[in-house]
Amino acid sequence: MTTFEKIYEVVRQIPEGKVATYGLVAALAGNPRWARVVGYALHVNPEPGKIPCHRVVNRHGMVSSAFAFGGENMQRLLLSEEGIEFRPDGSIDLGKFIWRPEL
Repeated sequence: MTTFEKIYEVVRQIPEGKVATYGLVAALAGNPRWARVVGYALHVNPEPGKIPCHRVVNRHGMVSSAFAFGGENMQRLLLSEEGIEFRPDGSIDLGKFIWRPEL
């Protein structure tokens, strides 16, 4: 399995209404130093409808300004439709919305 396939496998598991950080996805995919690689993989997501890359945010709970599938406004819209709430500064409360997989 390639690095990108490992990343996509983790991202597929993020449930609706939850988010994960790039670092969390990297760690679950096998290497906590892959956070930037996660970003690259999601930017070329081969199956945006099946691999919910919109559920991955940065460590501050902010959406990507370079979201490849419609920009940051689209990522924010998709998350809002799933019940994710945004603070006035545009961040997500990770304490409330972070995905906590069984490790």
